Amino acid sequence: MSKPLAIISPLDGSVLAERALATPQQLKTALQAARRAQANWQATSLQDRAALCHKAIDILLANTAPIAEEITRQMGRPIQHSPGELRGVEERARYMIDIAPQALAETHISSNGTSRFIRHVPLGVVLTIAPWNYPYLTAINSIIPALMAGNVVILKHSVQTLLCAERLQQAFDQAGLAAGVFQYLHLDHAATAELLKHSAIDFISFTGSVAGGVEIENTAAGLFKGLALELGGKDPAYVREDADLQHAVANLVDGAFFNSGQSCCAIERIYVHRQHYDPFVEQFIDLVKQYRLGDPLDKDTSLGPMVNTRAADRVRRQIRRACDAGARACIDPGLFPAAKPDSPYLAPQVLLDVRQDMAVMQEESFGPVVGIMPVDSDQQAIELMNDSRYGLTASLWTNDIDQAVKLGEQIQTGTVFMNRCDYLDPALAWVGVKDSGRGCALSALGYAQLTRPRSFHLKSLA
Repeated sequence: MSKPLAIISPLDGSVLAERALATPQQLKTALQAARRAQANWQATSLQDRAALCHKAIDILLANTAPIAEEITRQMGRPIQHSPGELRGVEERARYMIDIAPQALAETHISSNGTSRFIRHVPLGVVLTIAPWNYPYLTAINSIIPALMAGNVVILKHSVQTLLCAERLQQAFDQAGLAAGVFQYLHLDHAATAELLKHSAIDFISFTGSVAGGVEIENTAAGLFKGLALELGGKDPAYVREDADLQHAVANLVDGAFFNSGQSCCAIERIYVHRQHYDPFVEQFIDLVKQYRLGDPLDKDTSLGPMVNTRAADRVRRQIRRACDAGARACIDPGLFPAAKPDSPYLAPQVLLDVRQDMAVMQEESFGPVVGIMPVDSDQQAIELMNDSRYGLTASLWTNDIDQAVKLGEQIQTGTVFMNRCDYLDPALAWVGVKDSGRGCALSALGYAQLTRPRSFHLKSLA
């Protein structure tokens, strides 16, 4: 018998829950149920799909308190922040539901004696592979538009956040979705790889690491399946000489350290015009020192543990190597008594005197550390921002919209922000360039990858 999957809570290392792996028979049954359900779901009117999806979201929101506590216990986010994920779920889900009629509308081409139009046809069975860092938001990004487009969905969630998959199943079941329209499977890597290759799976939506994305692409090579890969980031910020310094500091501290920096679009490197560098650094460090690291179930805790000790140790090594190479750590870990070696509890860190070639400025940290460098011009900032294998988001801190557009056009990134960061607007396409992935989620454009066009050319002989 296979060893069960265990959720090890970062709070104290205890086993929060255990779940058995899906058996080969259960996997086969789930795929058969999905195939049976898809035709009827596709035939369900868009209005009825919308009503059912809205109801599922209502059910999740009605359980915000217990779900928020489960998020905190599973991955360590402070309880004061966890309810916000459900608010984000509502924003994204309701937006994607409401724009479905527009996004999925037929395209008609007028012609004498000939009827021509293009319809959006669902792909069939969508496999969503979701991560632990924003366990509901990342899943909803693909689940809701996939369902609204007439697909059925199988969710494979991270081992760290298995309870989220079960909560989503309960919500969709209680909302009245027919059996097989939404399902989850608890799988290990080997079983997931087999599922990726199965002919019943028509589309794969993955959010996770670059290494995971490479593995999925290799597994699906030659199978002609659609892929959406939302991968890592090393997102930069540039504080221009005309920036509102107080606003930039407050938002960039939050953008770097919210969720302990465990976000694909967290701020991980900051370039500051030399005119503002000294006051920016002083204010930034002062604000970071105000975080309270500790038990994330304590309502006063503002910085929780990382997801596990292994992840925290990776960030510790990155900080140590940067300092060995000449960087200067500005935060005394002693200010954060809860920070302990060999544990997920890691103090936030700000690094100065960093160089662009250091790993902390090149490789994804995915933790509570940020490097800050001075620059002398817009052009130098753009060159440094583009000097990365990643390209998910970039933020510009300026009062000049025209310049923000001009500079944004030069940045190799999927999203350009001005005076904000670390946010997904459901009305805008969420995309990455370079190693940050492929595909497009959210917005009306997000429906394109979850459907295929079918053209009708109807000539009347009357």
